[in-house]
Amino acid sequence: MGPHSPQAPGPDLFRPRLDEQINMKHPLVRLAGLIDWDEIHRTFGGHFSSGRGRPALSPRLVAGLLDLQHAFDASDEAVVGTWVGNPYWQFFTGETDLQTEAPVDPSSLTRWRKRVGEAGVETLLALTIEAARKAGIDQQDERGPRHRRHDRDAHGHCPMWHQPGSSLKGSFKCVHSLIDPG
Repeated sequence: MGPHSPQAPGPDLFRPRLDEQINMKHPLVRLAGLIDWDEIHRTFGGHFSSGRGRPALSPRLVAGLLDLQHAFDASDEAVVGTWVGNPYWQFFTGETDLQTEAPVDPSSLTRWRKRVGEAGVETLLALTIEAARKAGIDQQDERGPRHRRHDRDAHGHCPMWHQPGSSLKGSFKCVHSLIDPG
């Protein structure tokens, strides 16, 4: 059984959609709109198939959780726990309605990382970085969204993006330093 995509349920008059409740200019919302989720689904859909049991998870959900985990240097338990309480994280991973239950058991993220492998995780990070580059998210000035000063050079650029051979994980942290609430 292949991975399922988040399906938009019929309109619920008593339950507003996430996009009606959150700030659509929030950096995570903007970044979610720029990432090529269809490419992630095409590239990684085979890793998310299940031959038996319940339907496989959405590649966007798992990829989004792994992105957030790397961005915020969170443990499996912390990323899943924070996801439950953060509507922006839920929106980033493709949810359309506010969820109050964890989407996965935290221990399953380890299995998903093994399924996609190190190269797969690097590809996910590269797609996110590319989306941010296209949008110019790395070009924020002092008046832009919160960011950690030590993640940027004197010109406001992420130094990792401008060094040949720099790690994607370091670059990824620079992308998400713009959205880190801490």
